[in-house]
Amino acid sequence: MMEARKLGRQGLQVSAIGLGCAGFAGNYGPADDEECIRTIHAAIELGINFFDTSDVYGNGKNEELIARAIHDRRDRVIIATKFGNMRTGGQRGLTNGRPDYVPVACDASLKRLGVDVIDLYYEHRIDPTVPIEDTVGAMARLVEQGKVRYLGLCEAGAETVSRAHRVHPLSALQTEYSLWSRDLEPTMIPLLRELGIGLVAYCPLGRGFLTGTIQQPDDMGAKDRRHEHPRFQGDNFKQNRALLDPIRDVAKAHGGSMAQVALGWVLAQGSDIVPIPGTKTRKYLKENTTRIALSDADLQRLSAAFPANAASGLRYPEFQLKGMGI
Repeated sequence: MMEARKLGRQGLQVSAIGLGCAGFAGNYGPADDEECIRTIHAAIELGINFFDTSDVYGNGKNEELIARAIHDRRDRVIIATKFGNMRTGGQRGLTNGRPDYVPVACDASLKRLGVDVIDLYYEHRIDPTVPIEDTVGAMARLVEQGKVRYLGLCEAGAETVSRAHRVHPLSALQTEYSLWSRDLEPTMIPLLRELGIGLVAYCPLGRGFLTGTIQQPDDMGAKDRRHEHPRFQGDNFKQNRALLDPIRDVAKAHGGSMAQVALGWVLAQGSDIVPIPGTKTRKYLKENTTRIALSDADLQRLSAAFPANAASGLRYPEFQLKGMGI
């Protein structure tokens, strides 16, 4: 039985590991819909009940796919989705947090997901033109109307989180967190613990890089979005590949995989942290849900090998980071 973890103080409890579903939309190369559905079903059987999507993944098709997978299993799953990350004509970095848009986006997600209520609803990217109080106020009305159970933000800064939490208690902040993305540790994680907000860690395996399976850029498909990310480009890629030896050594010592080590490190950072590694096939599910018992010495070695700013290159293209306002 998979361990359960609490997100926030409002009653939300989920499996210790969730499933990030962005890959189902083809962000990391082609995805087969039927295999994605089988992957969701296999995840449920392994004890994963927390599934994360967004209305922007595949322009809504990701939510429709999840609807197909869970329609006869709704009582066994907790669905998180997001709004506000807009793409027009392929342009990234656009946002919409206007109060009048919030219920429109929610109703559209409810319809695509085929559910009566969204368990956890995030603003996916913060709209710098709208006070966060106005956006979260509109989200709070969705809770009052019974359309949403719990609220969260994604990729928000400390001040934004604090202001939002005063309007309506947040259950979770979702942001990138892994061995090579530890920006949250000095300020954000202490703030989340002070406020009683859980952390949902996406890309806990460094978009697959920390698994050691990507040895050269050509290992990613031609249409793989990771080619756009600085850490996967040129000299950055070469320098980051050199970081992987400690993960590989710990994995070898335990007879496990590098993915299990990287994921185990995230899980060990606190019971209020829930990683959501993504996979679009059943192949890696069992591996991700089988925990390695990392020792204190293992954890210390890994932490020392990946200090802040250890990774070469920004975690997103610069224009996207600017759009996050962090």
